[in-house]
Amino acid sequence: MILSSDASVIDVSEVTRTFVLRRRTGWMRRERSDVHAVRDLSFSVRAGEMVGYLGPNGAGKSTTIKMLVGILTPSAGRMRVAGLDPSRQRLRLARRIGVVFGQRSALWSDLPLRDSFDLIQRIYRIPPARYRRNLDEFIELLDLASFIDTPVRQLSLGQRMRGSVTAAFLPEPEIVYLDEPTIGLDVVSKAAVRSFLARTNRESGTTILLTTHDMTDVEQLCRRVMVIDHGRLGFDGTLDELRTRIGGVRTLRVDLAEPHPPMTIEGAQVVRVDGARQWLEFSSQDSAAPLVSAVAARYPLVDLAVGEPAIEDVVARLYTTDRLPAVPPSRTDPDPAHPPSPVR
Repeated sequence: MILSSDASVIDVSEVTRTFVLRRRTGWMRRERSDVHAVRDLSFSVRAGEMVGYLGPNGAGKSTTIKMLVGILTPSAGRMRVAGLDPSRQRLRLARRIGVVFGQRSALWSDLPLRDSFDLIQRIYRIPPARYRRNLDEFIELLDLASFIDTPVRQLSLGQRMRGSVTAAFLPEPEIVYLDEPTIGLDVVSKAAVRSFLARTNRESGTTILLTTHDMTDVEQLCRRVMVIDHGRLGFDGTLDELRTRIGGVRTLRVDLAEPHPPMTIEGAQVVRVDGARQWLEFSSQDSAAPLVSAVAARYPLVDLAVGEPAIEDVVARLYTTDRLPAVPPSRTDPDPAHPPSPVR
């Protein structure tokens, strides 16, 4: 059962997860230290959202997912997933969620892929008619037909990942956690997985929490992103808001009627000239409108386009700043589509 988009399906309130490390400091002495993988973490996700959960290695992303699944128990704080306590009601919750953990497959390596799906159907007690309908649809969307009868151990990484994604969505879970679902995949496999996720989220309303280092995944799939670093939530909002808060540069590409020396425009700098086309960089925190007006008034303009900062550069800057920006109010728009930014 997919809940209404007005309902909150994931609630995390002041959650901390501490690991105890002990290292030898002498012949019979050990020193204890506490490592806070997650600290005072709070956020909520509404039904139908697809949210990117970003952060550098060791930031606490996988620890968060493991607590939401019930594999780990929070050291402090409160978690509710679909109204259940993940660590105390793990078996009940397991039937309502799906999980994909990167290259760690949940499939049976010695069985053909189809037999793995059949086992999942029995484990989750999926009605036969619904199972056949879902499987037929996933075979088409993820292009599984050519290898569905091949043993899993003989599949390529991309084929195994598509199989793992299918296995996670077959029982029609309310919530799916995807931890690096496109890692190591070729361009074709990545496109197939992204298209499938977007369609499933849009048509079935499945809530998806996506952790990834592939920023193209985020740009194409997620309207809302959360960024965690050193166990703390540093940002929660849209990609455009993230670009604005972190700063950086935007690009104005100008097509002139004829070749011209580099333009001189206050607040912008020409960084490249190619015949009648020029590229100007300006601060991402400034509006493009005055710049466009100045170019149109002084030069024979044919066409122009505004380019946003690459999301990889924005997130990299966020990771390397000493102080993370304040967290804005959580976004709750479940629509995964995000139109291009207008000229501001």
